[in-house]
Amino acid sequence: MISKFLSLEWKSFIRSASFGKSLAIKIVMGFFALYFILVFLALGFGLYPILQKTFPDQDPFIVVNGFIFFWFLGDLLLRFFLQKLPVMSVKPLLTIPIKRSSIVHFVLGKSAVSFFNFLPLFAIIPFSIILITKDYQLATVMTWAAAMILLTLINNFLNFIIESFSAETELSFLPIIIFAGTLFGLNYFNIINISGALSTAMLAIVNNPLLLLILIVILIGLYLFNHKILIKKLYLDHSLKTKIKEVTTSDLGWTKRFGDSAPFMQLDLKLIWRNKRPRSAVFMLVFGLLYGLFFYPQPIYRDMPIMYGFIGVFVTGIFLINFGQFIPAWDSGYYKMLMSQNIKYEQYLKSKYTLMVLSVIIMFVLSIPYVYFGWKILVAHFAAAVYNIGVNSYVIMLGGSFNRKKIDLNQRAAFNFQGTGAVQWLIGIPLLLLPLAIFGLLSHFVSFYAGISALILLGVIGIIFHQKIMRFITNKYLDSKYEMIKAFNQDN
Repeated sequence: MISKFLSLEWKSFIRSASFGKSLAIKIVMGFFALYFILVFLALGFGLYPILQKTFPDQDPFIVVNGFIFFWFLGDLLLRFFLQKLPVMSVKPLLTIPIKRSSIVHFVLGKSAVSFFNFLPLFAIIPFSIILITKDYQLATVMTWAAAMILLTLINNFLNFIIESFSAETELSFLPIIIFAGTLFGLNYFNIINISGALSTAMLAIVNNPLLLLILIVILIGLYLFNHKILIKKLYLDHSLKTKIKEVTTSDLGWTKRFGDSAPFMQLDLKLIWRNKRPRSAVFMLVFGLLYGLFFYPQPIYRDMPIMYGFIGVFVTGIFLINFGQFIPAWDSGYYKMLMSQNIKYEQYLKSKYTLMVLSVIIMFVLSIPYVYFGWKILVAHFAAAVYNIGVNSYVIMLGGSFNRKKIDLNQRAAFNFQGTGAVQWLIGIPLLLLPLAIFGLLSHFVSFYAGISALILLGVIGIIFHQKIMRFITNKYLDSKYEMIKAFNQDN
C-alpha cells in the first residue's frame, strides 16, 4: 500500500499544471537547503572548539546539554511557522476500499522524513564524531545522539498537535507564542529551571541508555494522538461542515464613485473581510505602519539615508505586497465561474489596482508622523509612495499573470505558504531590491535628492502611461486565462 501511495504522490507531482513552476521553486529551495546543510555541518564540527574556548573551565559536552532547551524551543517555533503537515488528495481514496488508518499512517510517516528532521543530523553526527575523537565513550556518544534524534521527532509531532489546535483560532500563531513564551519565561525568571532539568535528564539518559524508552514512549504517544486527530477529520463530508455565524452587512456604497470597477471592488472588500487568509493583508497594515520604529529611533540608521527609501517602499506598499502577490489566486475558488460571465477583464484588474493605490495613499498619510525623526524621512516616504503607485503596482499585477497556485481562503493566515510559488519568491527582486538599488546608488554617488527625484520620476512616468500599461497587463492575463482556469481546478 505504501508503494501505491508513493506512486500516486509522484504522478500528482509530475502531472500538475504547476509542475514547471513547482520544479523551479524546488530548485531554488534546494540551494537554500544546501546552504543550511553546510551551516549545520560547520556548526557540528566547530561547536566543540568554540565551546572549549568560550567556557574553558567547563566540559563542552555538559555545556551543550545546557542549551538543549533553547534548541528545543527554537526548533519548535521554526517548525510551526515553516513546516506543514504533508498532505495528499485523500477524497478520491475515501471512495475506494482503503483503510483510513493506512492513509493517516502514510501522511504521518511522510512527515517523519521531512527536511526539518534530517537537518539536525548534519550537526549532531559531526559533533558526535568530535566527541569520540576527544576520548568520550562510544556508548555515551551513541546514546546522546539517539536521544537528540528522538527529541527531533518529538518536536515534529508536537508541532502538528499545536497546529491542529491553532487552526481553530482566529490568531493562529497565538497558541505557539503562549506555549513557547510561557516555557521561556518560567526558565528565564528562574521560576522553574527547565533548561537545567532537561540537561540533567539528558545526562541521566546518557548514563543509563534504558531511559531512552521514556523518549520512545513520549514519541509513540504523540504519534498516536496525531493519528487520532487526523482520522477524525478523514471523512468526505468533513469540509462540508460549516460554522453558524451571525450575518453582518456593511455599506459599501462609497465604492460606486469608482464606476464600472465598483462591483469588483465590493467583491474584493467582502472577500478580504470574510476570510482568514486575505484578512491577514489588513492586519499586516499595522505591522507595516510600525516598521519604521524598528529603525528610525536608532542613531545608526539616521546617518543611512539609503534605508529611508527601502523603509518607505515597504511601509507604504505593505498592502500592495501582501494582497497583490496573490492576484488573481484570491479568486481561484470561483475563477472559472467569474471568467464565464460577460465582464471586461480590464475592469476586474482595475478594481485590484484601485484598492492597492488607495492603500498606498492611506499608508503614506498614516506614516506622516515619522517626520518627527526628520524631514528627509517624510520626503523619502512620499517618493516611495509615488514609486509604488507608478511602478510597483504594475510589477506585482504583471507577476500575477504567472500565478498558477490555488489558494484556500479559510486556511490560517500567519506564515501560511499554501499557494506560494516561484512567482511570489522572485517578485521581491523588482519590488524591493530595484528601488533600493536606484535610490541607494544615486543618493550615495550623487545626492539624497537625486535618489528621491529618480523614484518620483519613475512613478510619474508609470502614472502617465497608466492606460497603455494596464492594456498590456490585461492582454497578459487574457493570454494565460485558460491556463489559470486549468491550474485553479487542481488541488496544489
